Amino acid sequence: MTQTPNIPPFIESDEQEYRDSGVPSTVAIIGHPLHPLLVTFPIAFLTAPLLTDLVYWITGDLFWARASFWLIGAGIVTGIIAAITGMMDFLRIDRVRQHSAGWIHMVGNVAALGLSVINLALRWGDQAGPILPFGIVLSLIVAGALGVTGWYGAELIYRHKVAVIGYGPKGRP
Repeated sequence: MTQTPNIPPFIESDEQEYRDSGVPSTVAIIGHPLHPLLVTFPIAFLTAPLLTDLVYWITGDLFWARASFWLIGAGIVTGIIAAITGMMDFLRIDRVRQHSAGWIHMVGNVAALGLSVINLALRWGDQAGPILPFGIVLSLIVAGALGVTGWYGAELIYRHKVAVIGYGPKGRP
């Protein structure tokens, strides 16, 4: 039998979860979970401003400042939609709340959305002015946070088998 790797405190493993078939998402269409699909948009929209802020800093071209502003706005809107589906699973699937990965994923993503709202608000009247230094720092923190929360989201799916097609720890119904 293959033993599960256990590397505390960053990664939790549970031998039982490795052997069961998984816990399906509570927000799915024909068994396909929506949250993993929807998160691709805010991840792309909220990590790209780090690049567009850097390009603005290097070139001074206002196009890049406007691009950052609109990317952050689109990231917030799509992030709220993804957050709703994720929160429904967080509240309705015990396994998510039983692991630190679920809490880190949820709290980190809420923080990233909150910082993105601040970042957008700073740029509201002047899209270029706040980029240096506060906007670029916020963009860096948000991109870093999304890297961490994305890792823990993958832990939930691949290690803890959350939001996969399966019957859970008790076997077939």
